[in-house]
Amino acid sequence: MSDITIQNFEAELIQASMQQPVLLDIWAPWCGPCRTLGPLLEKVETAYAGRFKLAKLNSDDQPEIAGQLSQAFGVRSIPFCVLFKDGQPVDGFVGAIPEAQIREFLDRHVPSAEALEAENDTAEAEALEADGDLDAALAKLQQAVAVDPANDAARCEYVKLLVETGHIAQARTAWAPVASKAIVDGRIAALGLWLDACEKVPTARSAAELDAAIAANRRDFEARFELAQGLMARGEFTAAMDALLEIIMRDKAWNNELARKAYVAILELLTKPQPKPAAGAGADKAKGALELTGHAAVAPADPVVDQYRRKLSMALF
Repeated sequence: MSDITIQNFEAELIQASMQQPVLLDIWAPWCGPCRTLGPLLEKVETAYAGRFKLAKLNSDDQPEIAGQLSQAFGVRSIPFCVLFKDGQPVDGFVGAIPEAQIREFLDRHVPSAEALEAENDTAEAEALEADGDLDAALAKLQQAVAVDPANDAARCEYVKLLVETGHIAQARTAWAPVASKAIVDGRIAALGLWLDACEKVPTARSAAELDAAIAANRRDFEARFELAQGLMARGEFTAAMDALLEIIMRDKAWNNELARKAYVAILELLTKPQPKPAAGAGADKAKGALELTGHAAVAPADPVVDQYRRKLSMALF
C-alpha cells in the first residue's frame, strides 16, 4: 500500500498501474464510511497476493487530485475508489461497500491467480531465453500454459520457442487449441503459417530443383512459394519475404493471396511485442504536474521490418 501525493502521483499510480492494477482509495480522516472501507480494502489486498496494489489518497491533503478524479467520474462523495490499469482510470465505485462486492468489482479487472502466475512464468522464461537457457525457458512457458490455458500470449511464446528449437510436432500440438483464433489474431495466424512451412520441409524439393523450376517458368508460383517456405522454416525471413514478393508483384491474388498472408506472417514474427514501460518512466515531467493517464509504450522501430513493410505496400499499391 502507498499514500499518493502530487509528488509521487506519476510513479506510484500511473506508472505503477502499467505493471499491475492499482486501486486508489480516496478518503478523509473525518469520513466515517472511509474508516469502515479502509481496513476491508487492506484485507482484500493481502488476500489477492499481488494481483493488485492498493493506494490511498487523503482528499483533505491532496484536493487537486481528488477534485480532478471526482470531476472525471462525476462523483462528489467519499469514500470513492478508482481502479487504474495500464496507466488509465478504468472503473470505480462509491461508498463503503461490503467485501463481497469489492471482490466482485476487482475480479472484473484484475488478473486471476492463474493468469498472474502464468504472466510471471512468461517473464521468467523471457529472461532465461535471453541468457541462452532455452530448455529452462521452454519449461517455464510450458508451465505457464498449463496453469492458464487461456493465456494466448504465453501460448504464442511457447509455440514460437518450440519452433525455434526444432520441436515442430510439439509446437503444432500447443498451437492447435487456438487455431480457430487465427482468423482474428495475427500472431496466432503467423505461427500457424510458420508451422505449415516447417512441416513442408521433409517432402519439399531441393533448392536446386526449385531454382531450376523457376528459371524454366518465372510464373511457377508453386515453386516460388515452396522456396519461400523452406527459407521461412530455416529462419531466413528476409530471403523468404524476397521470394514471396516476387509472387505478389506478379499476381497479388494467387492462391487466395497466400503469398501476401505468408509475407505478413513473417512481419508479425519479426515484430517485437509492445513493451510495458519501466516503473518511473516519465519522471522527467515537471514536478507537480498532474496527468490522469499514462503514455503508451512504443516498441523501438526495427529498420528491417519497416523496410519490408514499405516493399509490401509498394507491391500492393
